[in-house]
Amino acid sequence: MDVIVCLREIMFSSPFILFALLFLLFILIKLVSFRKLENLPPGPPKWPIIGNLHQLGEKPHVTVTKFAKEYGPLISLHLGKQLLVVATSPEAAMGILKTQDRVLSSRMVPSAFNHNSLLPYSLIWSECNQSWKTLRTICRAEMFSNKAIESHSRLREEKVGDMLDFLRSKQGQMVNIGEVVYTTVLNSISGIIFSKDLLDLKDENEACGGLKKSLDKVLEQVGKTDLSDFYPIFRSLDLQGISKGFTKHSKELFSVWEVMTKERRSQIASSTWSPEHARSFLDRLIENEFSNDQINQLLNELFIAGTDTTTTTVEWAMAELLRNKEARSKLEQELRKEINSDKITESQISKLSYLQACIKETLRLHAPAPFLIPHRAIQTCEVMGYTIPENSELFINIWGMGRDPKIWDDPLSFKPERFLGANLDFISQDFKFIPFGAGRRMCPGLPSAIKSIELILATLIHGFNWVLPNGEDLMKLDMNDKFGVIENRNLVVHAVTIVEVLVILSCVFALVILVYLAVFIHYMHILDHPLP
Repeated sequence: MDVIVCLREIMFSSPFILFALLFLLFILIKLVSFRKLENLPPGPPKWPIIGNLHQLGEKPHVTVTKFAKEYGPLISLHLGKQLLVVATSPEAAMGILKTQDRVLSSRMVPSAFNHNSLLPYSLIWSECNQSWKTLRTICRAEMFSNKAIESHSRLREEKVGDMLDFLRSKQGQMVNIGEVVYTTVLNSISGIIFSKDLLDLKDENEACGGLKKSLDKVLEQVGKTDLSDFYPIFRSLDLQGISKGFTKHSKELFSVWEVMTKERRSQIASSTWSPEHARSFLDRLIENEFSNDQINQLLNELFIAGTDTTTTTVEWAMAELLRNKEARSKLEQELRKEINSDKITESQISKLSYLQACIKETLRLHAPAPFLIPHRAIQTCEVMGYTIPENSELFINIWGMGRDPKIWDDPLSFKPERFLGANLDFISQDFKFIPFGAGRRMCPGLPSAIKSIELILATLIHGFNWVLPNGEDLMKLDMNDKFGVIENRNLVVHAVTIVEVLVILSCVFALVILVYLAVFIHYMHILDHPLP
């Protein structure tokens, strides 16, 4: 009985009541109230508190494309507290990426990455400020300019030659194309950055400290659905452990980069060093007085973005060519006609128009990032006559655009011929084909990525006849995609289901109900026992 009296005194004390009322009021204001904004893009009806979260499912790109057919090319969705605007037509994409590029080119930074110690050094997520421009400039000059790409051609050819030799040693055996391509691409990038390989095609146990696993884990954390992205009041709580996981795996990568950076700094500081010795991208960063934090973050982004997008595109291209006998036959004929040696060089690629058409057709159907990387409105503006409020998140649904029959004839079929003779490069002026984005936030690594994809795909088709294990029917090859930061075929899922979000919300609202009941019981107690 004494315990009950004690608990009642605590529960019904003035500070507790004040806290309970404030907490309840705060929750209700934050979670229930949306600003009534006029002239938003149309969209499906929303539920209280969760908005349209329950409708997205595990494949948001498919769901949003269905919404676009019903509500139009520019739609709005309410995801918790966050307003999301999605463009699914060339006109809508142009309005965001060109017409309003100045105010819509900021980034919607995932909660996992929103660390003040890292954000200023990010090429992908930071604001378009002077620091960002400096990063873009040095990356373009040393890695992505025509001069830099040409200077790295021999390195890429060498790594693809290593891949060719490895696959020849595996003839008649089952190989994982994705793993082989991933190692080849990563070693091409590490050759540019460090002048050394980081992975070995023959080493399945990863001698370099589980590098691939850490890179995959960082990408997985960034791609997860985070409750705090929809309800910012939970950001500091990290309820799903996403920020903690991101930090942990980022530090694993930093430890790899820091060993090599320390070694190179010592070499540069020695009396025998001269600027003529500088050959790697890391040398240039150190010469430009980049700190270890700057180097670590930049390398994380270059390796993650460079390896996954290229690998995924080659995987999809191989899958499509294996299933489409006619297209594969045409490509093989082109390669036999134009290539007279076992090894292909980049100088021969320009003759391979059907190869280039196959890659474009693959990117039309399987863009590496179905929504590109999310944009954010830094101020209110208009697109296609609709209001885009400040701090809105914006997606460009290039996955949906690539399957739109209003834009493409027979859009679900793999037909590289549609790109032959067509004036459609990777930066389409009419915005119907923009697999790497457009405007100031367009992927700076586009030229380098395309060079790698062309050389690797041509080598895989030219050098080998491919079949599925156990003589399986090629037409039964799994072509289902899995949504994430990078669209994957049969790889790790980079999104949590909406069930996880709803479970967490249920716990929060249960707490709110308990607080409300405590307040109610208190006032009933006052009515039953009025003050004298």
